[in-house]
Amino acid sequence: MGKSSKDKRDAYYRLAKEQGWRARSAFKLIQLDEHFDLFSGVTRVVDLCAAPGSWSQVLSRILIKGESFGRRAWEEKQAEESEALQDHGEGKDEVGRKDASEEQKGRGGELRPRENVKIVAVDLQPMASLEGITSLKGDITTPSTITRILQALDPDTYVDDAEDSGSHPVDLVLSDGAPDVTGLHDLDIYIQSQLLYSALNLALRILKPGGKFVAKVFRGKDVDLIYAQLRCFFTDVHCAKPRSSRASSLEAFVVCEGFNIPKGYKVDPKRPVGLGAQVPVPERKKKDKESLIDGSQRRTVREDGVSVLEFESDDEEDKNRWIAPFVACGDLSAWDADATYHLPKGRVSLDPVQPPTAPPYKRALELRRQQGGLYGRTSK
Repeated sequence: MGKSSKDKRDAYYRLAKEQGWRARSAFKLIQLDEHFDLFSGVTRVVDLCAAPGSWSQVLSRILIKGESFGRRAWEEKQAEESEALQDHGEGKDEVGRKDASEEQKGRGGELRPRENVKIVAVDLQPMASLEGITSLKGDITTPSTITRILQALDPDTYVDDAEDSGSHPVDLVLSDGAPDVTGLHDLDIYIQSQLLYSALNLALRILKPGGKFVAKVFRGKDVDLIYAQLRCFFTDVHCAKPRSSRASSLEAFVVCEGFNIPKGYKVDPKRPVGLGAQVPVPERKKKDKESLIDGSQRRTVREDGVSVLEFESDDEEDKNRWIAPFVACGDLSAWDADATYHLPKGRVSLDPVQPPTAPPYKRALELRRQQGGLYGRTSK
């Protein structure tokens, strides 16, 4: 978490420290979950590029501790209060009150930890430990990392050939990783796309059928090619922009649901997606209603009511393009990530919840301290 003057006036930067989150990015995952219900039926998760651990922290508090946040927590509280008022008005007997009380404990106001939760966090940088999280220091572009992940998920039942046997034990794969931006947008977009492909190729080998995949993406001019390739492996692909993500940033998140390997396609580690692999074109759903607008355009209305517009072209490259539906996540009445707010009077600056464990600039900080501070030693 930065300490510039803009960061200090950023509402989400301050809220993260006040609520105990390691980074403001925790709100992004919470807002994505509010819209897509990412954690429904999820007990086994792999968090890629996890450091400093804000997304793993969200996973720990929701799946392991059973807490609720954001709109979901508010809705559960409202439902609990509404049921309490209704029960009081109807004057139920003692048995009815007891049953209602048990139901309320399951809906709101009480922790609801899940059973058999397994969460593995992977990053090149070391990450401070979290309750219930298995941390691995590894490179997601290295095939051996997949073996380590599978072993961490099932340490008691893992066998050496589990990876080769097609073991897919994971419900959800997350990737909030991003490169150290250079300011050259084309270069940054390309590096980010390669990082996304690395996360996708890992997910293809560990996700179970029907699993979910969420990853950060920089929206560039060719991002529709990435959407088209993701659509080959997932039934639903959306581009989501959380409220806590600055609108001035190219950052967005691809939310992919309904994982399914296309018929006849074999995942080959030697030819990963994005580096030469031939990805099959997905078949159209028979349940979708199609209507031809003209000779070059086709409008498809999905079951959820979303209209998808596709363009037919003689160019082979254009045929592989597809634009994912864009979704803005988060309450419009929530804090604006691009706005700066006046600091309240008497505010005391809080330290970060978890300082960097091994920052790449650690040596620079040590040399700066030896020189007497930011501007070196001053003569008296």
